[in-house]
Amino acid sequence: MRPTSISAIFMLFWAFSFFLVLPFRLKRKDGGVDQAIRGEMPGAQGRFSFGRTCFWTTIVAVTLFTLFYLNYVEGWILPDEIDFLSKRVYTN
Repeated sequence: MRPTSISAIFMLFWAFSFFLVLPFRLKRKDGGVDQAIRGEMPGAQGRFSFGRTCFWTTIVAVTLFTLFYLNYVEGWILPDEIDFLSKRVYTN
């Protein structure tokens, strides 16, 4: 696999992992320091750390991409094994 393909596939894994990581560790505004602003949803997140989310996204993306690449190299699961849409004709 060429380096450009590796980087493009990793970026896809990173983008999908971002949306996977996004809902975790959310804290709602329950009074206290973070008071709700008029017009804001009651369940809105009080604080959001983009850097922390990117950090965890990178960890998840590296893990998933490593599994993907090892499967590509070792051939654990082949495309024919997960092709459920094509009609297969079995002969005895």
